[in-house]
Amino acid sequence: MAKIDEKDRQTIKDMFSGMKGSTHIRFFSTKEGCDYCQDTQEILEELAELSEQIDLQMFDKDEHAEEVNRYNVDKFPAIVFVKEDDSDTGVRFYGIPSGYEFGTLIEDIIDFGNNHIQLSQSTIDQLAAIEEDVHIQVFITPTCPHCPRAVRLAHQMAMVNPHIRGEMIEAMEFPDLSNKYSVYGVPKTVINDGKAEQEGSVPEEVILQKIQEALQ
Repeated sequence: MAKIDEKDRQTIKDMFSGMKGSTHIRFFSTKEGCDYCQDTQEILEELAELSEQIDLQMFDKDEHAEEVNRYNVDKFPAIVFVKEDDSDTGVRFYGIPSGYEFGTLIEDIIDFGNNHIQLSQSTIDQLAAIEEDVHIQVFITPTCPHCPRAVRLAHQMAMVNPHIRGEMIEAMEFPDLSNKYSVYGVPKTVINDGKAEQEGSVPEEVILQKIQEALQ
């Protein structure tokens, strides 16, 4: 049974038709202990069928250890966006991009295809000047209507600077990680292993300030 119904398929296909370039996605799965790997793979395969400009490659944890290590993938399912030369963009989905986060995945695909960053020039300039590693984890649930904005912000920031990694983490799929960072409500943004945190969906200036706080 298809994950995307026919009406939505046509709408998404029309959206993808406006992409100027290609989007490169690497999907990582494991056969053991992953409840949503198969569903996530099917979603990606159906999306890739809607546009020749989506380059989708699949990797199994055990069969492609070199690729897993190359992109530092430590949770499954994992969706990793890469550049044309396979270099890492830092943009990640850990967990199934369902519910409201399905829209986030669509928007990310289009942004990468168009090389488009939806941040203010001031934010872009400040992010581009960062020379230290920044790890942004955004904990979400599929039913949270405010979570996509927080995830999109983290992903956009990762697109600016290779030192920045922006990750969506489905809180219910990774309970140990959620417990580690005391995730009681979503979205919750955790920066550099908890050196700075932010609950709720907030403007880009707030997350930028949190990044600077974490780097102090």
